[in-house]
Amino acid sequence: QVQLVESGGGLVQAGGSLRLSCAASGRTFSGYAMAWFRQAPGKERLFVSLISSSGDSTYYADSVKGRFTISRDKAKNMVYLQMNSLKPEDTAVYYCATRLIGTYYYASSYEIWGQGTQVTVSS
Repeated sequence: QVQLVESGGGLVQAGGSLRLSCAASGRTFSGYAMAWFRQAPGKERLFVSLISSSGDSTYYADSVKGRFTISRDKAKNMVYLQMNSLKPEDTAVYYCATRLIGTYYYASSYEIWGQGTQVTVSS
């Protein structure tokens, strides 16, 4: 069974850093782009970042550009999101997603999701 499992969330003060991890199991995802989304309470799930299947191309939401970095280790079927200079508005549940079937910045374009990991940034 295909699974994505996120980890690395937690509570951090504003200005701090966290590194999220997404482990893919059940099959090899080296041929797929991988993305991170986030969802704050009562709000829609929003695009954060995407890395291409090759790892050569990355995309970021304007709100995180320059602060977050996405990377992947294809040998380990892992995707990471390094988050620096965190702000209270970054507080959300962060989700890993793959199997892109449409426009990359729409949550509805992804077929496989992890369970999410909570990130809370205190002011």
